[in-house]
Amino acid sequence: MSNSVTPSTINTPPLPLMSAGSMIRHFGPGMILMMTGIGTSHLVTAPLAGAQFGYILLWSVLASYVFKYYGFEMAFRFTHATGRSMLDAYATAPGKWPLWYMLITTLIQSALGQAGRLAAAAAVPYFLVQHYFGLTVNPGVYALVLGVVAVTIILRGRYAMLETLTKLFAGVLCISSLIVYFVEPAPASAFRHFLIFDTPEGSMIIIAAFFGLLPTGIDVSLQASEWGKAKRTGMGHLRGQLEEQGFTQPFDPLTSPKSALAVDTSKLPTDALEYCRRWFVIGMLDFRLGHIISFVIACIFLLLAAQWIPGSEVRGNDVMGEIAGIFTNSVGPWMMLVFLIGAFAAAFSTAFNYFDGWPRVVAACCRNLFPGTARLRGIAADELTEEHRTTAHSEYNIYRATMLFSLVTAVAIMAGVNRPVWLVLIASALAYFVAPVIFFLNLYYCFTVIPKTDRLFYPSRFATVFGWLSFAMFTGMTGLLIWDRLL
Repeated sequence: MSNSVTPSTINTPPLPLMSAGSMIRHFGPGMILMMTGIGTSHLVTAPLAGAQFGYILLWSVLASYVFKYYGFEMAFRFTHATGRSMLDAYATAPGKWPLWYMLITTLIQSALGQAGRLAAAAAVPYFLVQHYFGLTVNPGVYALVLGVVAVTIILRGRYAMLETLTKLFAGVLCISSLIVYFVEPAPASAFRHFLIFDTPEGSMIIIAAFFGLLPTGIDVSLQASEWGKAKRTGMGHLRGQLEEQGFTQPFDPLTSPKSALAVDTSKLPTDALEYCRRWFVIGMLDFRLGHIISFVIACIFLLLAAQWIPGSEVRGNDVMGEIAGIFTNSVGPWMMLVFLIGAFAAAFSTAFNYFDGWPRVVAACCRNLFPGTARLRGIAADELTEEHRTTAHSEYNIYRATMLFSLVTAVAIMAGVNRPVWLVLIASALAYFVAPVIFFLNLYYCFTVIPKTDRLFYPSRFATVFGWLSFAMFTGMTGLLIWDRLL
């Protein structure tokens, strides 16, 4: 590579400010990942665990967040280090097998998994209408309405408005949960269960659900990587210029080797490197803060259920009313309504984000598999031409077609299977069983693509050791749970 190009030839945007307020305003993919997670797993599975098993399964909440952490972080790290998404890296594998694997499993998830998310979102209006107006409407109707609203907003490009509202309502959920928790905090003895490994009879499906969807499915790391690339900041903003001017190799997902993904940051101009460094710091804080908040909320809901609704079945279409009863019993009816507003925003944001995320992954797989789609790549409005809009195999139209497939199949499954909690658990477990492959690939490509001499982006020694240890532990738990289910 040539290093004769002067720094002024790289058009580096203004550096982002690093004050706390400025960084929070720049947060994006990490917060979206958090909002995707604070939904079914937090609002249904965690209360189910607390109601049926008390504090016993707290260890599995902690283990889910600790041992899945690097599966997510590596996807963020890779995108910041290369300006490419993790699915671009998958394209360099022999026979592109990871892309075919993700294409098939994501299509299944976009149907069955989305049914579980819509079931949780529909449970809130179902309870509200029944409780306040005495009307019983099939939950499938609510699922259809919510799905159509979500898809319409995404396709019309009004995501920014909903993201702002969802952050506001997710804040309401967090604050209301903390208020209710501190009305009568869990006894100190409860917290010892973070360190006591116990699997009471009947708990394995819930443990599998926790490992599947706390903080969310590891497959969402691929969605977050695509969101990070679409944000077009840091290395994602500069990658095109760096390829054009010889700072790094051009990357073609159909023909390029894995080595073409790497960027040697030692050759970058100082201002370009500082620009990438700042966006990397912002991106890591974005992800880590979301991870911590998600963990706290999951613990709170398990603890609240263990205290206020012990022994409850927490199932059926009235599940959200059962959980909302925690807030009525502890503070009063007005707090229940506050909770339901936040719960609806959290559950709907989960389904909403998946309506964008899974189709984005399917489209990205096709972009890296098929020449026709690679030629017509791009989803953002400013990337689209008339040919993009009218050609069936363009990335944009595959993205839209998958979204509609997800909507139709998810609503049909939910309407036909009138067991919302069961759907949530099955969707969670499905996410868990496909996770080890994604976990491994995210680690592998980070460690083999990012230059080891890159002190900024290459994982630390601790991240390297603990990342592989986490993968081994996570995969071992997967095997145990699959064995338990088979027996």
